[in-house]
Amino acid sequence: MTTDDTEAFSVCDEGADVNHVVAGFATFGLAGLTAVDYLRERLDLEPCGYVTTDALPAITPFENGRPHHHTRILSRPDLDVAVLHGGLFVPPNAANDFSRAILDWTGRKDVDEVAVLSGVPVAHGPDDHRTFHVATTDYHEARLADLDPAVPPMANGYLDGVNASLVERGMRTDLAVGVFVTPVHDRVPDADAAIRLVDTITSVYDLDVDTSALEEFAADVEAYYARLHERLEELPEEDRVEDRMFM
Repeated sequence: MTTDDTEAFSVCDEGADVNHVVAGFATFGLAGLTAVDYLRERLDLEPCGYVTTDALPAITPFENGRPHHHTRILSRPDLDVAVLHGGLFVPPNAANDFSRAILDWTGRKDVDEVAVLSGVPVAHGPDDHRTFHVATTDYHEARLADLDPAVPPMANGYLDGVNASLVERGMRTDLAVGVFVTPVHDRVPDADAAIRLVDTITSVYDLDVDTSALEEFAADVEAYYARLHERLEELPEEDRVEDRMFM
């Protein structure tokens, strides 16, 4: 196992060959994280590395009683796409250090491309329930220029945090970087947004992933919040919760 060290973050890997990386992080709506977790499961990816840090309060997720690292690199020998599953929330003041550690690792592994799946909390209507892109020129030419159906560009705005650091590196190096964004709602997780991101990335990288299980999960989440809304509406007005961020 090898380790890349920075002041705050370390990337440890077990030597797996990686050409392209698809990343999802713990950001608003958890759409990107939900999407890459679904890819992990459906593509039968196995851990081949992880990120550690002493700079942030640690979490240790577990599944079926077994703990795992909060930020994992997952791959499969016969697949040229690896997943970076970032389950630890990285605040803006730590984004540069975190991104530097990831980029040091991608440089050492000769990674050609990094794609990030992300939700954005913007006001939107039903027609905006789609995926948009922000991509460096080389990523656009390699993956998006001839893609059918096309993924439209995000009209304007700015990136921040980890996404901004990754794209900024892509603008001044030969690392191709694409960020795929879709509007998300306040409720967590926004499973419908995750479906859109999975559909997009499987089209971009020609991956065979059935989203029916995620669609069932999205329907369950929608039904849950519908029932919660009905119960809140039944309460006397003076007892109703004013802050409905979860809705």
